[in-house]
Amino acid sequence: MEQSGERLLIAALGGVNEIGKNMYVLQYGDDIVVIDCGSKFPDENLLGIDLIIPDISYLLSNKDKVRGLVVTHGHEDHIGGIPYLLKQLQLPVYASRLTLGLIEIKLKEHGLLRETVLQRIDTDSEVTFGPIKCSFFNTNHSIPDCLGVVFDTPAGVVVHTGDFKFDMTPVNNQYPDLHKMADIGKRGVLVLLSESTNAERPGFTPSERLVGEHLADAFEKADRRLFVSTFASNVHRLQQVVDAAIQTGRSLALLGRSMVNVVAVAQELGYLHVPEGMLVSPEEAAKLPPERIAVLCTGSQGEPMAALSRLASSNHKLMEIQAGDTVIIAANPIPGNERNVARIVDNLYTLGANVIYGSKSELLHVSGHGSQEELKLMLTLMKPKYFIPIHGEFRMLHQHRILAEAVGVQSSRIFILNNGDVVESGEGYLRKSGRIPAGQILVDGLGIGDIGNIVLRDRRQLSADGILITVITLSKTEGKLISEPETISRGFVYVRDSESLFEEVNQQVATIVSKMHEDKINQWSVIKQTIKDALGKLLYARTKRRPMILPIIIEI
Repeated sequence: MEQSGERLLIAALGGVNEIGKNMYVLQYGDDIVVIDCGSKFPDENLLGIDLIIPDISYLLSNKDKVRGLVVTHGHEDHIGGIPYLLKQLQLPVYASRLTLGLIEIKLKEHGLLRETVLQRIDTDSEVTFGPIKCSFFNTNHSIPDCLGVVFDTPAGVVVHTGDFKFDMTPVNNQYPDLHKMADIGKRGVLVLLSESTNAERPGFTPSERLVGEHLADAFEKADRRLFVSTFASNVHRLQQVVDAAIQTGRSLALLGRSMVNVVAVAQELGYLHVPEGMLVSPEEAAKLPPERIAVLCTGSQGEPMAALSRLASSNHKLMEIQAGDTVIIAANPIPGNERNVARIVDNLYTLGANVIYGSKSELLHVSGHGSQEELKLMLTLMKPKYFIPIHGEFRMLHQHRILAEAVGVQSSRIFILNNGDVVESGEGYLRKSGRIPAGQILVDGLGIGDIGNIVLRDRRQLSADGILITVITLSKTEGKLISEPETISRGFVYVRDSESLFEEVNQQVATIVSKMHEDKINQWSVIKQTIKDALGKLLYARTKRRPMILPIIIEI
């Protein structure tokens, strides 16, 4: 029974109204369990940013209450933020076998592996966090060892599905645990949190097994080298590429750090089966006949520094794509990545490659997420009293709400949340009740959260109109100009073609400095701001551009 004065709280720190950086909080009284800690890639407006992770201010301010992190599966949007979380908050991590293997790679890179407690779980595990008892059930997805999570709390049962589809012919024979899901529903589910990625897509998502048949056909038809780019974490897809290479007598080379890492971990743990001697280095691959080599590479989302992007721009130091090679992009672009993928495809065609992508590759990629009928099946199995659609942009969450209403969930009991919104239990009911801190933290190199709106504004200004630096040399004793101001342009205008403009700039700077000396104004901040304001108006009038203006004062 729920204890008087203690409440069940559910909130998202990431993963709603967006694709990526999934992180959810479940709290009962003084005990908090965190589900997933993902990352997402920046869009083109976040110049120079490497990664986006959730804001964990709420967890840090309640660190004595946080009992553990439960991870549903090993995709970046669910594990990418874990090293950054553990640098600030030490807590045990609970995950399945392959998921732990992928987390360990990240923790090694960040020097955190030795000090982190990693606990392996599976569908038969039970974990207790104070009054919260956790159990698990198997689901299908595009990576092995995916788990849904059941939280037994004094307020009722909460179920988090993780990412899922219902694939009845899975490549690795890890079937969705339908009977266990039905038993959970029979016991009674207070609230279901279910992913919404494909809520707009009707019908069922096809089985991954179909991809293997079409991959084998594509391998048979390829006359020269064959490049396959897919998500490194899609171990099912990697196995099917390996199988197709075996059937066609091709050796296999790996390009991209994440691809090399995932293949190594998946082989070591027995999730990927590659015949001995089949894997060759890129240097060895270059010496083999082109019809006897296949290459697995990263970059299916058009990431600028990934292997496929480097290959497409003839900028990879170990291998190059030649006319007649076949390139298969076995993944659909994540929303926002379409332009980058299109640019790579253009470059590949320019090199003379045969490219299979987009609508042409429909048979070479299937989603790992359930479509509308599968989402309705999960709702029907669980029979929740309350429903919170998660993992998706607003239109996906909205469509998932419509699906829930269609299978009998009352509209007043469905909550579409923003990151930070809290759902709280009361005497036999659930309701929205305020907010906790939530947002995004930007990772740039070794800096975590040190890049804010002002820095990003400056980067955008620099990228749009460049910078103008004016150097002013003053006499330390008299405060007068010793020499003419010197103006330097970077990314604004070409100096040799703009001599008259620069003469006008230098003249105006000299006039301002002299006037301020006469008025006995010698504060550098006032002088610099006056120069910036005056030059800003002058340059916009002459060029209709707004470069960053940086006055530098030197006293001699």
